[in-house]
Amino acid sequence: MTALKKLTLTEPELVQALQSKDPAVLKTLYSMYSSALYGVISRIITHTELAEDVLQETFVKIWQSAAHYDNTKGRLFTWMMNIARNLSIDKLRSKDFKNSLKNQDIENNVSFVDEQNKVTFNPDILGVKQLVDNLKPDLQAVLDLVYYKGFTHVEAAEKLDLPLGTVKTRIRLAIIELRRNFN
Repeated sequence: MTALKKLTLTEPELVQALQSKDPAVLKTLYSMYSSALYGVISRIITHTELAEDVLQETFVKIWQSAAHYDNTKGRLFTWMMNIARNLSIDKLRSKDFKNSLKNQDIENNVSFVDEQNKVTFNPDILGVKQLVDNLKPDLQAVLDLVYYKGFTHVEAAEKLDLPLGTVKTRIRLAIIELRRNFN
């Protein structure tokens, strides 16, 4: 049934093509139903990227589960909508999704520690800055670039005109020294 380019297929013809794994039917189903299914998904999952992923998973599941469709239990669209709804709910209940809500994007939260309790990171209050000031100047310089100014190890090595291994070693030595003095 390669003549699926026309959108005037009846539901039984769509089901037959889907169950016979005609690749063209997936394109037709997508063009006919993707916006409606995305609407169902986006009401459950408000994150756009995640909703789009679930839409893709929905069509994969429709393709894989086509043999299980039974027209006596409901229409094709209803069956597809139930798949979309169930996958959306499964995604919300998943451990990965719950964990992703707890994680923050480091790029947007460099200075953020705890906004609800009005707590921010201030190394002067903790006494860390004094401890860093007591380090050797070469260790101070590396820590200043990497931890206070946000340089990567490579950028710090270029700025200080040192080999990357030396920068990493100095960071490690500085942290060991700070740990020893802090405790």
